[in-house]
Amino acid sequence: MTDRNYREDFPLLRNNDTAYIDNAATAQKPQVVIDAEREFYEKSNANPLRGFYPLSLEATEKYESARKVVRDFIHVDSEKEIIFTRNTTESLNLVAYSYALNNLKAGDEIAVTIMEHHSNMLPWQMAARVTGATLRYLDCEKDGTLTDETINAGINEHTKLLAVGHVSNVLGCVNPVRKMADRAHSFGAVVVVDGAQSTPHMAIDVHELGADFFAFSGHKLMGPMGIGVLYGRQELLDAMPPFMSGGEMIDSVSRDGAVYAELPHKFEAGTVNAAGAAGLAAAIGYIKEVGFDYIEKRELELTTRAMEGLAKLPHVHVIGSDKPENHTGIVAFTIDNVHPHDVSEIMAADGIDVRAGHHCAQPLLVHLGVYNTTRASFMFYNTDEEVDAFVESVANVRRRMGYAE
Repeated sequence: MTDRNYREDFPLLRNNDTAYIDNAATAQKPQVVIDAEREFYEKSNANPLRGFYPLSLEATEKYESARKVVRDFIHVDSEKEIIFTRNTTESLNLVAYSYALNNLKAGDEIAVTIMEHHSNMLPWQMAARVTGATLRYLDCEKDGTLTDETINAGINEHTKLLAVGHVSNVLGCVNPVRKMADRAHSFGAVVVVDGAQSTPHMAIDVHELGADFFAFSGHKLMGPMGIGVLYGRQELLDAMPPFMSGGEMIDSVSRDGAVYAELPHKFEAGTVNAAGAAGLAAAIGYIKEVGFDYIEKRELELTTRAMEGLAKLPHVHVIGSDKPENHTGIVAFTIDNVHPHDVSEIMAADGIDVRAGHHCAQPLLVHLGVYNTTRASFMFYNTDEEVDAFVESVANVRRRMGYAE
């Protein structure tokens, strides 16, 4: 798509002077996504998969069409391998409870990087605790690099499951997932990839990544909240028991038990979020219209501008690599003698929305020795003017806290 003012596509950005730079937490929604979800409720609102009357059939068609859109978006072979969930967290927990608890045992190892979001760490802590498996952490360098030595030591003949985030939500670095997956597969391990931070910013091919499971959320890629995705290889999903039980995920029920539905519905108990699925499909359509070539180019420009501005400020320290291309739009930083919560509050008064805290990645921040940071995260719809305002606001924080400079 040719360059244009994409902000006009986003009602909140059109009607709000605030510089929203917290896109790693959730992205803003274009009008087409809002329209798709509203249109479902206005024109197709019925319970999908459960009725033979026109409204229910139409709701089912929209829901299953969205599944095919997701299938094509991440280059999956069959829509049976696409499970709709509430979010990335639920997707990862589904794998932990339905796969890990039924396949791991004492003596096995689960490999995770220290960079993981809590959602890709706590489920594996639970799985290790319940099964007796050992959780092995792969520590990164200060810039987020996972060295070959670390990868080779952390993924070994005892590894039965590797859980890795494609992109760190603090450092923004892109992890060498394929290299790690190849090593894990050489030992017969299953590879679980958290794609929450990569899916909005780059083209995804789950097979090129070597992922056996791949999880992401709709809301981070400009879709609705409350809709997530789990891709899983069909032979793995077929062998896994359901994560939750209830309506629609069965073929038959008797006093003695149940026969579960075929994929993907075996893992989609209860009334599904069909409106959210329609909104997610619209978001994917919008991303394809904009194009990842433009998205990556523009976000690198914004990140470079921000990092160059911050580099000129004394007392400001960017966490991670000094190369903007290694940040995927995420710039976490600290300011000497100022707590990130204070930084965020001061910047909010300037109309700059950024995240402050541990970003649901406490073990990483402890490993890096910073504990809390302020995080800016850019999307292609941010502007140069917003970046400049962000840098100016950061520059004024210490003065507003009473420091001389």
